[in-house]
Amino acid sequence: MNRMGSVSVQRGPVGELHHAAKLIFVDAGQIQLLTPTLGVNSDLPRIAGYELGGVMKFTDRSALDAYGAHPVHQKLLQWLMPLIDPLEVDFEA
Repeated sequence: MNRMGSVSVQRGPVGELHHAAKLIFVDAGQIQLLTPTLGVNSDLPRIAGYELGGVMKFTDRSALDAYGAHPVHQKLLQWLMPLIDPLEVDFEA
């Protein structure tokens, strides 16, 4: 199971974006349920507003659900959600 997402920074300085990316890697390391791949959007003119994108690979749907409910992830969301407009897609590959 994979989750592909992108975020648009709505509030705060662009530096918050880089801080968020670091937190996601720390988050993943603490939970140990996924393999994150994150990067800054290199085609901003074409996909305006979405500065950061990534893919997280999970072993299965239950691992994805456990990640979403994990206290470390929930703490990250409390800080991050007021700053961004997220777009997420879950898919199997």
